[in-house]
Amino acid sequence: MQLQDLYILFLCLNFLTSLSAQTGSIHEPVRYLGGQTIDPALHEGRLRYAVGVESRQTIRVNRTDPGHNDNLSWTYSHASNLAYWNGRFYQQYLSNPVDEHIPPGRTLLTTSNDGRSWEEPTVIFPHYEPPPGVTLPDSALGYMMHQRMGFYVAPDNRLLLLAFYGHAEDPFTTGGIGRVVREIYPDHTLGPIYFIRYDSHTDWDQSNTSFPFYQRSPDKGFIAACDSLLRDPLMTLQWWDEDHGLDGFYQVKEAGEALSYYHRDDGKVVALWKRSHAALSEDEGVTFSSPVKVPTLTMAGGKVWGQRTDDNRYAMVYNPIELDEYRYPLIVISGDDGIHYDNMLLVNGEVPPRRFMGRWKDFGPCYVRGIVEGNGNPPGEDFWLTYSMNKEDIWVSRVPLPIRSSVSDHVQDDFENLPDGDPFGLWNIYAPKWAAIEVHTVEGNNKVLQLQDEDPYDYARAIRIFPESQLVEVSLDITPQQSDHGHLEIDITDQFGNRPVRIAFNPEGKILACEGSTMKTVGDYQSGHGYHMLLMVDATPGGKYSLLINDHQVLQDAPLAVSVKSVERISLRTGPYRDLPNRNTPNQEEAPPLPGADEKVEKAIFLVDDVVTRSP
Repeated sequence: MQLQDLYILFLCLNFLTSLSAQTGSIHEPVRYLGGQTIDPALHEGRLRYAVGVESRQTIRVNRTDPGHNDNLSWTYSHASNLAYWNGRFYQQYLSNPVDEHIPPGRTLLTTSNDGRSWEEPTVIFPHYEPPPGVTLPDSALGYMMHQRMGFYVAPDNRLLLLAFYGHAEDPFTTGGIGRVVREIYPDHTLGPIYFIRYDSHTDWDQSNTSFPFYQRSPDKGFIAACDSLLRDPLMTLQWWDEDHGLDGFYQVKEAGEALSYYHRDDGKVVALWKRSHAALSEDEGVTFSSPVKVPTLTMAGGKVWGQRTDDNRYAMVYNPIELDEYRYPLIVISGDDGIHYDNMLLVNGEVPPRRFMGRWKDFGPCYVRGIVEGNGNPPGEDFWLTYSMNKEDIWVSRVPLPIRSSVSDHVQDDFENLPDGDPFGLWNIYAPKWAAIEVHTVEGNNKVLQLQDEDPYDYARAIRIFPESQLVEVSLDITPQQSDHGHLEIDITDQFGNRPVRIAFNPEGKILACEGSTMKTVGDYQSGHGYHMLLMVDATPGGKYSLLINDHQVLQDAPLAVSVKSVERISLRTGPYRDLPNRNTPNQEEAPPLPGADEKVEKAIFLVDDVVTRSP
C-alpha cells in the first residue's frame, strides 16, 4: 500500500472515530453546552432563578414536641419519591431516628390534593422484624430500608408501593434481604405487605423472611400488577443498586447508582446516574450501553433527575458541585432534544440550618426525583420534583413551563385575577411548613400575598423577577400585622443575587434602609397600618436610589450597598440574609440539636399588595 493510500485510510478512520464520539451517541449521551457555573461560596451560586418555581416543605421533622405526630419524631429523612394517581399526589420517603444507615428504619407516605397542603405522614413499611429463630449476621448492626424507587402504576391503574429491606449499615448485594410491595387502594387503605423479589446475592426466601411472597396473595389482580412490574426492564433497573441480579434477572451487566431515565424523540432511552454517568438503550431498557462519565456535567453523590416535559422539551435537575457533603444549590438545565442542554437556573437556592446533627446528613436540597414515566402527570403546565433538605425535611418544587430565566413585561401584581390552580403567577415561592405563603383575602375582598413566619430557624421568601434594568421604579404596599416581633427584608437584586438595595421592617417597629454599607432608620411602623414603598433605583456606574414611604421622601440619591450593572428581581424574606452553612462549615462534628428547634416562635405576618415595576 502506497503512502498516499495509507494517509487516505487514516483520514477515513479518523472521520469514523469522530462520528462514533458524536454528542448524542453512546460515547456522550448528553452534553451541557452552557457556560454558567456556580460560585460555591453562596447558597444561590450567583445563578438566575427559573421563573415561577414554587417550593414547599411537606415534612418538617420534630424530635421532642409531643403535640406533633410521632411519625415525625425521627430526624433523618431522605430518598423521597413522587407519584400522581387518581387526582392526588403521593410522596414516599425513608426515615431513621438520627443517622443514615443506622437502624431502625422505616418508610412513610404523605399525600396531597394540590401539592401545597400535605397530610401528616403514615408508616407504610415498618421497621423489619425477622421471624422467630432468624438472627442477624455478626457484621450487621440491625435492619434498615434503602430504595431508589417507590411507586408503580400498573396497566389496570393499581398503585403499588415498594421498598427494600436490608441489613445495616450496608444493605447492598449480600447485605440485602429483599424488595417488598403492597397496594394502596382508592380509599387510601393499604393492602398486606409481600415480598416481590428476594435478594439474589443471598439465601432469603419465604421460608425465612417475615412477609409472604406476592404470588401467595388471594388477589389475582394484585399478582398481575406485580408480574407487570417484574416484566418492565426500565422500572426494575431502578432496583440495581441493592441487587445486581445474580440470578439473571437483568440482561444489563453494568449500571450506575440511582437511575433516572427518559425517552428521546428517536425512541432511545437515556439513562442518568449519580456522579455524571449516562448511557443509552435502543430496546426499552433491556440492554444499555456501558455507562460513561459525561465531562460537562459536574456532580457528586447527589441524584440527578431527567425527564421530558409537557412542552416537548427536556430538563435535568441536580446539584452542580463535586462535594458530597455540601449539596447545593439545586439547579435545572433544559434543552430541545434530550441531548443538548443549556441555561443553568436555580430551582432552590436555600440552605436552612440543619437542626439535628446526624451521620452523613449532607447540607442542602439533595436526592432529587421527579415523577417516573408512567407514574402519573399532574394537571397544568408544570413538572414536579421532590427532595430532602439537609436529609432532614422533605420538600416539593413545582417548576412552570416553559423553563425561563427572564420576563419581558414589567410587574403589575395585585393578586386579584390569577388563574385557578396558579395563585402565585410568576412569583418564586419558598415556603416551609412553619413559614407559609398564600394568597389571602382581607377586608373588602381584597387579595394580598401573605407571608407568615413562626419558624425559629427558617423563613418565608417570595421573589418576583422583572425585566433587567439599569433604571427602574419599584412600588409595593406592606402591611405588618405586628410591630413588636417579626422581621421582613425587601431586597432589590441583580442577576447574581447581589443586594444593592436593602430595606427591613425590624422586630422593634423600625423601618431601616441601606445607605451605602450602613443600615439607617428611616421611620417607624405600626401593626395593621399600610406602608406604600416607592423606590427609584439607578444601577448605572456610581449607582444610587431614592425611597419614599407613604409619599414621604426618606432617602434621596442614597448610595447603593454594592455596585451592580443592573437589577432584575424583588426579594421578600421574613428573616435575615444567610450564607451559613457554607462549604467550610464542618459537616460531621458532633453537636446537640439547635435550641428550640421543635418549638414555634410567636407568629409574624406581613401582607404584600400592588407590586409594580416600571421604567422611569
